[in-house]
Amino acid sequence: MPETTIASSSPALAPASARADVWGRMLRILAWLSFVTETIIIGTGGAVRLTGSGLGCSEWPLCTPESLVPIYADQGVHGLIEFGNRLMTGVVGVIALAVVLLVLYTLGGARTLVRTLWFAVGGIAAAAGAYLVVSQFFEHAFPVATGVLLLAVIAAAVFSTRRAPERRDLYALAWIVLIGVVAQALVGGVTVLTGLNPFIVGFHYTSSLLLVCVTAAFLSRLYAVPGPRERVVPTWFMILSHVTGLALAVTIVFGVLTTGSGPHSGDADVLRHGFDATVLAHVHSWPGYILAALVLAMTVSAWVLKLEPRKWLLVLVIAIVVQVGVGVWQAREGLPPLLVGIHMVLASLSAATYTLVVLHLKKAKAAVDAPIS
Repeated sequence: MPETTIASSSPALAPASARADVWGRMLRILAWLSFVTETIIIGTGGAVRLTGSGLGCSEWPLCTPESLVPIYADQGVHGLIEFGNRLMTGVVGVIALAVVLLVLYTLGGARTLVRTLWFAVGGIAAAAGAYLVVSQFFEHAFPVATGVLLLAVIAAAVFSTRRAPERRDLYALAWIVLIGVVAQALVGGVTVLTGLNPFIVGFHYTSSLLLVCVTAAFLSRLYAVPGPRERVVPTWFMILSHVTGLALAVTIVFGVLTTGSGPHSGDADVLRHGFDATVLAHVHSWPGYILAALVLAMTVSAWVLKLEPRKWLLVLVIAIVVQVGVGVWQAREGLPPLLVGIHMVLASLSAATYTLVVLHLKKAKAAVDAPIS
């Protein structure tokens, strides 16, 4: 099926038919929902940690050894908060799956969709078989079954993407989100089973942040003109953008370590990293200020030279200024949970905006000579 099946309001291509236009519109709506829900789940995951509800459900995938859902009389509000985050994972997963199916059908046609669904059936059967076998010998068989399902999803992704007639970027990005959601479910389960190991909790958050970036990238590519791309910024600007990305990554890593060493570990009895949170808070701020300076330099340069990513750089400046303000505020107020949660969500949005900046360093060849608006 040609690229013209993507809906008309997307610069990707005009629709081949009214029916194709409907499918394309649905894909855009679901892509936006995927981005929004991936952002929301960072907030709900943060709420679990910041309210001390990390072990509100002591088991996984069940909430308790006897019940899938929390029992308020036993777990109280902590159980409800933890289980609510698990439900949000289901919502994110369903939307990610719907995006994959729509991409397969809209771009590859019914045959591609059916072939991939056979992978899904095989993966579910293999996961069920793994669970039945492992449960005979070990108490926690569900992580193994989830791992088998994850491998099946990866196999389906490779199969369909390699056979994609066009727009492999959309195939790959959609699959990455679905694979990430399944992997996150597995990591979340391991987090509970290991008693909220702070390093696993930090990895869980970082992975969620990366999924926000991937969903933002999918949206960007969905609306972009397809085809081969070429760089539309000077070499020095491209290098500066990658140095800025490194500063952003270092800032986020030290932010995760700082939170893991502070008072919000997810449960009152959980051990922290063991690092000095006060020292880490200062260390975390240093790359943050460097990041702010680099982004400001990029933004000024981009507007002076009228470079392609200048509008997204302006958004990034605003996001980082707010992020720095919230960071200083929360430090001075003794890390109140609400401000820490806002700081966590803003970090993901800043990273997603940076992703869009990088994607705008290149442009489709067909659009390179178009006037800059």
